[in-house]
Amino acid sequence: MTPDPITEQNRRSWNAVVPAHTSHRADEAAFLRHGGSTLFPEEMALLGEIRGCRLLHLLCNTGTDSLSLAAQGAIVTGVDLSDAAIAHAQALSAASGIPATFVQADVYAYLAAAAADGLRFERIYAGYGVICWLRDLTAFAAGIARVLAPGGRFALMEFHPASNMFSADWRLAYDYPHGGAPLELPGVGDYVGAAEGGLSPSGFLPGVRDFTNPEPCTLYRWGVGEVVTALAQAGLRLRELREYCYVNGERPFERMVPATDRRWHAPPDVPAIPLMYGLAVEKDSDDE
Repeated sequence: MTPDPITEQNRRSWNAVVPAHTSHRADEAAFLRHGGSTLFPEEMALLGEIRGCRLLHLLCNTGTDSLSLAAQGAIVTGVDLSDAAIAHAQALSAASGIPATFVQADVYAYLAAAAADGLRFERIYAGYGVICWLRDLTAFAAGIARVLAPGGRFALMEFHPASNMFSADWRLAYDYPHGGAPLELPGVGDYVGAAEGGLSPSGFLPGVRDFTNPEPCTLYRWGVGEVVTALAQAGLRLRELREYCYVNGERPFERMVPATDRRWHAPPDVPAIPLMYGLAVEKDSDDE
């Protein structure tokens, strides 16, 4: 199969930024080895009990969330497009002593191959900047439905598309995302450095400064209704849909106010709007 050229370019953009992102995180292996976790309560509530579950983490990036899930007793497989991210995840698994399987693959290719091989997972998770990399929501949802075990659950934690209507200085500036409209950007940015610790629970390091990505990328703009509809049309039953007027970890706007547990809120002069959403869908226990 001929690789999708946009996907290949996105892979190069992610490969370029991974060293910048990891440069801001102090000894992740020791942090994880001694019981540290990069997870937030919101995604854990949506996932439910994971101990002993086969758990597939899609678009897992450098694997810290995957290993945090594995440390809680899940049998984890992490999948990501970026070679550099997967290499880091594999090294981190070895250094931390937390076992997990990491696979470099386009998410669509992985889901198709997993379904063909008869793989099934009781839990599937994706979170924080996932939907914008999906060129085909229908195929993504159908792929999840095929590899989700009967009675299993898919949980998504995501930045709210309503927040994408605002500029960095909180001005209403853009249309609501919909239809998978492509958005070309100069490249994946160093949002880990910009978060100044929000995405570095192991400890923040100055690391790479003034990073400029030499590889451009393309995102896809989808609305919440389109995500929910794609999952429902794949035969998955909605269990929860929640919206949050704060952001976990990342700091996408100016003048954001830090709160406890690496959360960021809008400044007092900005009305509260949903900045994240989370959902959980389930496959009926008699479905196969």
